[in-house]
Amino acid sequence: MVSAGLPQGTVPKLERPGPLRERVYEALLDLITTRALRPGQHLVESELAGQLGVSRQPVREALQRLNTEGWVDLRPAQGAFVHEPTEEEADQLLSVRTLLEAEAARLAAANSGSAGITALEALCAEGERAVADDDVDLAVATNAAFHAKVMELAGNVVLAELAAQVDRRVRWYYTPVARRRGKQSWIEHRDLIAAISARDERRATEVMRAHTEHTRTTYHERSERT
Repeated sequence: MVSAGLPQGTVPKLERPGPLRERVYEALLDLITTRALRPGQHLVESELAGQLGVSRQPVREALQRLNTEGWVDLRPAQGAFVHEPTEEEADQLLSVRTLLEAEAARLAAANSGSAGITALEALCAEGERAVADDDVDLAVATNAAFHAKVMELAGNVVLAELAAQVDRRVRWYYTPVARRRGKQSWIEHRDLIAAISARDERRATEVMRAHTEHTRTTYHERSERT
């Protein structure tokens, strides 16, 4: 049984403002979504409390909240474990992501101006450099920032709120396939920028739908090989 020991350098610093239980929750969620805490890993309250420099109570509260949200499994007489996603869970989430992102791309093509295009190009260049440097963490973070920018350019508050609800879980699924998607993912991003810049709503929708479907397919292919 693997305990909750964290890789060196991954323990986050807890910011002082805000309730302690909220800060502990955010820290643990970040460690889970970045896979510093791996699916199936045993989470020991006392170890996590010591590593985060807090008492066990806020850790217990955070684990209970993470269990409610599906990030952690609380097993009777065994303790807490990072949730191991099923293929069906991944498929459902990534399918919903495709719907949200495709509509965001269409709206971005209809609404964005030169400043938005410039921002997307800058993020794309940063992502390409991350891939060239084999910096997976930066590539994942930049990919999330790119998609968030497209969502921002869409200008639909309700759509953005829905996307925000699935953003961290999408990142959780994307992280293990980021290296495999590699350069191709950013080629697809360049195609999307071109469609948005041309204000071609249909093309932007098609490119984004294909792009997100490629990620879903790659995730399932990875699972089949492991």
